[in-house]
Amino acid sequence: MAHIHELIDWTIVAYVIYGKKALFVFHKELQKWLPLGGHIELNEDPDEALAREVKEESGIEEFEVLSEKPIMNAPERKVLYTPSYMDIHPISNTHKHIGLTYFLKVSTDTVQLADQEHEEIRWLSEDDLDDAGINLDSGIKLYAREAIKRANVESKG
Repeated sequence: MAHIHELIDWTIVAYVIYGKKALFVFHKELQKWLPLGGHIELNEDPDEALAREVKEESGIEEFEVLSEKPIMNAPERKVLYTPSYMDIHPISNTHKHIGLTYFLKVSTDTVQLADQEHEEIRWLSEDDLDDAGINLDSGIKLYAREAIKRANVESKG
């Protein structure tokens, strides 16, 4: 989806974890490795955007969000998953994204490339995150390592 607002857009970022690996895609337009994600469209909430982007970019339909929702008897409210992190980062000299960052755990490593958007899809280990050929920025590495750690702590409990 194209940018909705001139200066700042809201986006979701999904660190999808299988075992001790994080899922990344090589973005055709940006020519770099990124976690799954994209814009929150005007007609959807963050939870809907999360499910849509993960499915569109990887084919994954079932996942566990490593975040909690309170149990609430308030039918007038939809409680949303709390992001693991939030940040704002530049996309260009004149445009920024507010990223709602979620950590997800999946039970299969089967994925499907969204070839209209990405050149490649790959599971990266913690060692792969430092590969000069992958060239991830420090923030992405930090989030990926934390997602792998949380997914594996959760699975032990």
